[in-house]
Amino acid sequence: MKISVDHLQEKALTIQIDESADAFPVLSGMQADGSCVFSGPVKGQISAVREYDHVRVAGAVAVPVTLTCSRCLALYEKQIGANFTIFFRKGAPGLERDEDEVELNEQDLVSATYSGDEIDLTHEIEEQVAMEVPFKPLCSEACKGLCPTCGKDLNQGDCSCGRDEVNFKFSALKDFKVSR
Repeated sequence: MKISVDHLQEKALTIQIDESADAFPVLSGMQADGSCVFSGPVKGQISAVREYDHVRVAGAVAVPVTLTCSRCLALYEKQIGANFTIFFRKGAPGLERDEDEVELNEQDLVSATYSGDEIDLTHEIEEQVAMEVPFKPLCSEACKGLCPTCGKDLNQGDCSCGRDEVNFKFSALKDFKVSR
């Protein structure tokens, strides 16, 4: 997904995205390691505008994803999406300043550089999607999880195990007898 900076001289450019998740290396890596399964294409719209000494790229992307609940281990579908704005400046990436500490302003945090006459948006799109994938996915906030004794999904109903509250920190001392 590349934008030619020369085409931005006269007017704003709007691009529709409809790409498979396999077209993005980070997203295909997430599928390969089992973090999630992207069950549809990455869709969205991006607009690019030349402003003064930079190019402003704003857009929205969304993709359906299949996740595994971290409490009950059930698979569930979710639509994840992100809105973003990134400012691209012409320059070589990785230029270091001589200062030890540099205070970044808000625009520095959403800035990137490009070289040549094209801006490759592949990394920015996959980064926006990857940041929206939950670290500990939950099928619902009210998910009860699995029974620690028998493993039954407590969302389907209660199990017949004793529901005694066990403090696992001291469970090894439960049968400890002191003899004098």
